[in-house]
Amino acid sequence: MKKIISYNVNGIRAAINKGFAEWLQKENPDVVCIQETKAQPEQIDKELFKSIGYNCYCYSAQKKGYSGVAILSRQEPDKVEYGINNEKYDNEGRAIRVDFGEISIFSAYFPAGTTGGVRQEYKMEWLLAFQNHLNKLRKKRPNLIISGDYNICRLWIDIHNPEKQQKTSGFLPEEREWFQNFVDDGYVDSFRKFNEEPHNYSWWSYRAGSRVRNKGWRIDYNMVTNEISDKIKNAYILPDVKHSDHCPVVVEMDF
Repeated sequence: MKKIISYNVNGIRAAINKGFAEWLQKENPDVVCIQETKAQPEQIDKELFKSIGYNCYCYSAQKKGYSGVAILSRQEPDKVEYGINNEKYDNEGRAIRVDFGEISIFSAYFPAGTTGGVRQEYKMEWLLAFQNHLNKLRKKRPNLIISGDYNICRLWIDIHNPEKQQKTSGFLPEEREWFQNFVDDGYVDSFRKFNEEPHNYSWWSYRAGSRVRNKGWRIDYNMVTNEISDKIKNAYILPDVKHSDHCPVVVEMDF
């Protein structure tokens, strides 16, 4: 298990219609962490993934056509854990974990908070609940990879026009403060281990030709616990892959 991809597909059925399975076959990762499936388990074509060599595990929101996460893996995991054992957040299908030996991989879809008010509060509460869940888990299983759409730009270089975005959900000072605290807790931003350049994004608005002009946000991450950070061999973004308003982000591990 070496190549892990995180990808917010913005609707798994729509992505499949745009050639997601064909791309996956060509890219050939060991594990794919998917966010925003927008589908119930029975609406996800597991047979299609099986036909190209992937086991498919999914965790959907109770609300139809909303949120949802999945993991595709070549190898069958030893264990699959659905949710974070917290009904308030698990109703929205935001986290799934697979264990392979001593390694655990999450696919996580962090709340957006873009509507402000109640949803922004929910987002801030989720951040703490999820971090606490991870820190508790780390006592037993320290070797974690937390892949997903974090819905936060961590650094000033992770967003176009940062000066004007500081009152926008996803780049609020308190969100970036949480992210710094998360890193200080012992999580490595795999991409920034290899690339410190600006203008590397993983999401672009559909409006005003944002993607063509590369006016984007880097909100998708493969975060790795310190315990296995020496195993990170490479990390990169695939901005030319277009099944979604996001693109895939990759980490290669030496396991």
